[in-house]
Amino acid sequence: MPDLSQDPVDHVRTTRQHAGESMKNGANAPGLIAVGVALVALSGGLFALGTGRATVGIIGVVIAVIVGASGLGWLAYAHRRVREVERRWQEEHPEEPVGPPTS
Repeated sequence: MPDLSQDPVDHVRTTRQHAGESMKNGANAPGLIAVGVALVALSGGLFALGTGRATVGIIGVVIAVIVGASGLGWLAYAHRRVREVERRWQEEHPEEPVGPPTS
C-alpha cells in the first residue's frame, strides 16, 4: 500500500471523508497530547480543591483550561488544514464524485 502521508484524507477505503483522521494525520498528536495533559491537570486540580488545598487546585484548573484550550485549538487548526487538502484534491480531480460533507 503506498504511503500517502502527504494526503491525510482516505479517499478510497472509507465512506466518511474524515474517518480515522486523528490516527492517520500525525499533526494531531500535539493537540491530542495537550488535551490528555489538560484532563490530568483538571483531575489533579479538582482533587486538590476537594482535599482543601485551594491554591494548588486553582493552579491545576487554570493549567487545565489553558492547555486544554490550546490543544483544542491545535486540533481545530489541523482539521482545517485537512479540509484545505481535501478541497485542493477535489479541484485537482474534478472527475471524482464529491462526498457529502462530514465536518
